[in-house]
Amino acid sequence: MKRTLSLLALVASLSAGAENLAPAGTLSSSLAAWAGTAVANPASSVQQFTLRNGMQLIVQPDRRAPTAVHMLWVRVGAMDEVDGTTGVAHVLEHMMFKGSEQLAPGEFSRRVAALGGQENAFTNRDYTGYYQQIPADRLRDVMVLEADRFAHNQWPDSEFTKEIEVVKEERRMRTEDNPRSMLFEQLFATVYQSNPYRRPVVGWMSDLDAMTADDVRQFHRQWYVPAKAAVVVAGDVDVAQVRAWAEETYGQIPARAAPVSKPREEPRQIGLRRIEVKQPAEQAFVAMAYRVPAIRKVQDLEASDKDALALLVLSAVLDGYDGARLERALVQGKDRVADSAGSSAGVLGRGPAVFTLTGVPAKGKTPAQLEQALRAQVQRIAKEGIQSAELERVKTQWMASQVYERDSVMGQAQSLGNYWVMEMPVNADELLLQQLMQVSAADVQRVAGRYFGNDQLTIGTLVPQPRAAGQARPAAAPASAQMH
Repeated sequence: MKRTLSLLALVASLSAGAENLAPAGTLSSSLAAWAGTAVANPASSVQQFTLRNGMQLIVQPDRRAPTAVHMLWVRVGAMDEVDGTTGVAHVLEHMMFKGSEQLAPGEFSRRVAALGGQENAFTNRDYTGYYQQIPADRLRDVMVLEADRFAHNQWPDSEFTKEIEVVKEERRMRTEDNPRSMLFEQLFATVYQSNPYRRPVVGWMSDLDAMTADDVRQFHRQWYVPAKAAVVVAGDVDVAQVRAWAEETYGQIPARAAPVSKPREEPRQIGLRRIEVKQPAEQAFVAMAYRVPAIRKVQDLEASDKDALALLVLSAVLDGYDGARLERALVQGKDRVADSAGSSAGVLGRGPAVFTLTGVPAKGKTPAQLEQALRAQVQRIAKEGIQSAELERVKTQWMASQVYERDSVMGQAQSLGNYWVMEMPVNADELLLQQLMQVSAADVQRVAGRYFGNDQLTIGTLVPQPRAAGQARPAAAPASAQMH
């Protein structure tokens, strides 16, 4: 499941159609009001604590329904692996369901179900997470269960031998049998030369073949320490009671030194990179990845943070709602060059950032023509700028996404955990919203002219190949995170 922060929601949701763009200036008063009150009057009463062993506890009371979401976040993901053991973070996520000193394999899930709860887990480049949504009065029970497997994950080699085959099949289905997934895997392995973001979350198949049970156990011993973890609870709970339960359960885990990753900074790119990926497919696909700055701070912003925010707005102007620029210019009309086109500003994460432009060429059009058309849309903004109505539209959608996210205790917990992983404060949503409101049309025009040169670009093209007789069409491309 892809874990989407509310910051990014404006790019993909809350669409209303281009014809509803408001005239310039009609939304200014409401946006200004939000910008001025977002930090002063945060909608939440979230509190954060440090347990005796260094583990973090974040609690968000929400008493609208007698339910609670309990999440355990570990600040370790695929980017913390070393060559030769890619995929081990995700494999460990699977093995966390296979037993502890107190529970037999599979017993954790059976007990959560008996409590009336639902549970799952997820791994991506930056983190691993585990969650349960349960009746609020069963919260302590799942805290006991999760603390036990965090500290005492234990299983026989035979369980690993079975589960590693499950992970391999997951790789085959989600990546090797999906042409676009193969393209993106190869693309990011080319974009990044030294940074661990170049590795697939599920791991390379050769590493999965060579992985041992002790590789997984060692990764658990090394990274699953209290100082690398946070418990997030949202729902119908009392903060003081949750804190007391957390100390009784998680707080009893002995503190250990937290490992430190090497920086592994990505060197400056010094020229355009281009790859072709040949896979059985019916249509070509183009993906253009530009190296851009990431958001690192939400207060006292550096110039790079401000540029990253402007890039997020640029992506929303291009592809943030039905009938946005890419759709109008490339997909609609008789002279269209694409069956679909999109953009994404991946500016939030522990590692480096990329801005991607993607598309499927229309019948009779080549990948080269689509590539040029995608470039032309960014170049047009760099030359002419954007309309004030476009800018206010995407800001309003972001504002709305903040409100809608608060309707879901799961959404609140996810957001709090995501921002903790990035070492941002618990009110990062409000702070980032305030910063977004300050992004101007001139800022968007400036970044469109600054970050889209060839020296920062890697282009991947899917070259369709004939399918073998009887070969089934692959499922839709999977999300970037790997789910249990």
